[in-house]
This record gives sequence, C-alpha cells and structure tokens, in this order.
Amino acid sequence: MTVKINIQKNLQYLTRDRAMVEVEGSTVGQCLDQLIKIFPDLRTMASAGNKTWLDYVSIFVNKESAYPNELATPVKDGDEIDIILIFAGG
Repeated sequence: MTVKINIQKNLQYLTRDRAMVEVEGSTVGQCLDQLIKIFPDLRTMASAGNKTWLDYVSIFVNKESAYPNELATPVKDGDEIDIILIFAGG
C-alpha cells in the first residue's frame, strides 16, 4: 500500500529538496522507517532506537494529529503523512 509523506519545507534539505516521498507500510512507524532508509539524514529527527520522534516533531495522518501513539497509528493505501517541526521561542 502506497502512503505519501509530505516533507515540511524547512526539512527538505534532508530529502534532497523533495517535498513528497511515496513509501509502503501499514503503520506510521513502518512508513517512517522506509523514509529514513531512503534519506538517512532524517534519523536526526528520531529519538534513540527510532521508537519515537523528538518532542519538537509532530506527525499527522490525513491532517489529523497522530499523537500520542504516532508510530503505531495505522495507515492505508492513499493516506498522507505530514512531518511538522514545532517552533517555540520566547
């Protein structure tokens, strides 16, 4: 099953300027694992062992937050995953 992963503009330097990548998988975690295999520099967004993504990275499936179980969230053919960096400041 093909899932599209949309890459936020400020992360595209890690994907050779690709804004969208198609991968295969039945969960968000499987899809992101494939994405990291294609673009290993994205590993910097994942925590140790790729069990979760860093706190400042949000994952959305079909524009809906996948929190709190991002990687276990099921996906189906045609779904879209968005990887969004959260910015904070003060």
